[in-house]
Amino acid sequence: MSDSPIADRHRFIAGNTEIVTPPHAPEVRLHLATEAMDLWQRTEDELGRMGLPPPFWAFAWAGGQALARYLLDNPELVRGRRVLDFAAGSGIVAIAAALAGATHVAANEIDDFALTAIAMNAALNEVTIEVTAGDLVGRLDLDADVVLAGDVCYESPMATRVTGWLAALADAGRLVLIGDPGRSYLPRRRLRRLAEYQVPVSRALEDMEIKNTAVWCFDGAVNAPGASSA
Repeated sequence: MSDSPIADRHRFIAGNTEIVTPPHAPEVRLHLATEAMDLWQRTEDELGRMGLPPPFWAFAWAGGQALARYLLDNPELVRGRRVLDFAAGSGIVAIAAALAGATHVAANEIDDFALTAIAMNAALNEVTIEVTAGDLVGRLDLDADVVLAGDVCYESPMATRVTGWLAALADAGRLVLIGDPGRSYLPRRRLRRLAEYQVPVSRALEDMEIKNTAVWCFDGAVNAPGASSA
């Protein structure tokens, strides 16, 4: 008999992933699905009939890898600051922020499986991350100095809603960074490019094996090294 929903999710994640290091952020260890386990196909075909959402948390998406790399290479951006990783997925960006010296890191998700995966991945990397549930979009009272978002512009309605909110947070004085692998719906008008990376990804998820991926900040952000016009 099931112990609890959390215990069930923990067992599912442990049984359907392997502990690996993402190619662009090898300092981080994550429970991720491998091609041999084919978790994405299982979720689409089998788990979908059980009402389980697609396992976005089980893959190291290019935008998250690039943003994690940027934080690890520029730890002064988060060191001693309070950080929120929005739509955190596996938690790779939140973990990178914690490793880079952030005072407090929160990782937000609406998917219960992602919340469990983030907690498992934080423990794997021996960092402390506050896992927060629910839709934060629209809230400007966040207790965070830095807001991070990896690969959130893959759908038009979400991109419009989320980036409008992120822009408002930047206007309110937060440093807001976005990792994006060239998604069509990224609104570049107010963004400045900080860095570019060639990030290896799975062909099962993307249209090519290497994604040219950039880290962006909203125009006017301070203390962001290497900023250039889009």
